Amino acid sequence: MTERSDITSAELADRVPDIVIITGMSGSGRTQAMHVFEDMGYFCIDNLPPSLILQLAQLIGINTGVGRHLCVTSDLRSQGLFDELLDTIQTLNEHEMTCKVLFLEASDEVLIRRYSENRRRHPLAQRGDTTADAIQRERVALGSIRDRADMVIDTSRMRTATLRKRLRSAFSELADQQLMDVHVFSFGFKHGMPVEADLMIDVRFLPNPFYDPEMRTLTGLDAKVADFVIEHPKTQEFLDAWFKLLDAVMPGYVAEGKPQLSIAIGCTGGQHRSVAIAEATARHLERQQYHVNISHRDLAKANIRS
Repeated sequence: MTERSDITSAELADRVPDIVIITGMSGSGRTQAMHVFEDMGYFCIDNLPPSLILQLAQLIGINTGVGRHLCVTSDLRSQGLFDELLDTIQTLNEHEMTCKVLFLEASDEVLIRRYSENRRRHPLAQRGDTTADAIQRERVALGSIRDRADMVIDTSRMRTATLRKRLRSAFSELADQQLMDVHVFSFGFKHGMPVEADLMIDVRFLPNPFYDPEMRTLTGLDAKVADFVIEHPKTQEFLDAWFKLLDAVMPGYVAEGKPQLSIAIGCTGGQHRSVAIAEATARHLERQQYHVNISHRDLAKANIRS
């Protein structure tokens, strides 16, 4: 498979299908896979009969130029799965909708262990069956679908993070770093510590505009305050180290498949220094192609000039 860094955004968009159908062995991770597609922005439905896929795709506006994608899971509880699947793919092609089939599997030993650990009954188990009997019956029944699949993934020894990375690489039109939502926000320590932060930095050591009467009622969003904070030599030294730290850790969070990351930047009141540094941090991350949103938690509580 071509490395993601060598593929343009247009090429990624072209190769990502309108619809992904997840099928495969029960207990192989279909639900976990569907959650990955949800994080990628797909409209997801669990255990949908293939014959209903076209109707659903039309209902939610697939292939109408809005850029939506659909992911469904289907298993043998849908009677006549293979025949329905082939007919559905043909029908989708006739309606100019692209479709790919993802097949997940795992070894008998791993599937038996998973059912034992989860204390679940195999959905195809009949009266008097062992779990091994049901697994073997399902494996035989799914043989033709496995041969037809566009991608087969064995999850026997695969960590969830690895599965997530593989699916993102194959089925997302976004670059890896764009798949993680990064929330950068400022706050004031005197208003309480944030509980939702993954990373937190205290910038109370930086020069404080509060002590300049002309800037006391301004905020870090005002150019005069931002320039005062950012252009100070101590801030420049800090930002150099701070950005290097972010450049070192952010790719690791992406590789781990983290869907969201919160970065909190605090000063005394959440009005001057933290706001300016949060804005600079957001701009730095945006230059690295991260999907960033920024907010200022305590700015409404500040004594701001009207």
